[in-house]
Amino acid sequence: MEITTEMIKELRAATNAPVIDCRKALQESGGDFQKAVDWLREKGMATAAKRADREASNGVVELYSHGSGRVGVMVEVNCETDFVARSEQFRNLAHELALQIAAASPRYIKAEEIPTGELDHEADIARARAREEGKPDNILPKIVEGRLEKYKDEVCLLRQTYIRDETITVEKLILQNVAAIGENVVVRRFQRWELGESTSQA
Repeated sequence: MEITTEMIKELRAATNAPVIDCRKALQESGGDFQKAVDWLREKGMATAAKRADREASNGVVELYSHGSGRVGVMVEVNCETDFVARSEQFRNLAHELALQIAAASPRYIKAEEIPTGELDHEADIARARAREEGKPDNILPKIVEGRLEKYKDEVCLLRQTYIRDETITVEKLILQNVAAIGENVVVRRFQRWELGESTSQA
């Protein structure tokens, strides 16, 4: 099938992909418009497919030093627009998150980031402790599950109790701000350093 300039223009208007990529997509899909869009998305060339990345490109990297420089925190918090990134409320939230990280020493943002090996290790410890406490075997799985959930609450930033208000978690704090700001807010990454700690520590 012949690929016309009109077809290329139409695909480019829909995807914002370069002309050369639009031509190739149409050739690969035999002139089928929807298949050409899918081809571009799969190849990561269409702007539409990258929208999620673009949405998170604004925000702030918040730096916080605590205890006369004994603890340092760097956290990247993202939002959808530069306008919100400059707002006082968003900046305050980023600062609160840095304070939380300094005070509560989380190791991960969310539970999905915890390596399976680490969870298995914690489960073994919980099981051994429950046996030492004389708990019956039939309730061990329930006890292990409970202790693993507690462990996740301790090491995951979003699951931690907010240091200024014990009735909410950090995730709830962020959601409250999302509702007020009207934009999605994402904690992208963080790092916490403590004076004298081993460099191999996460």
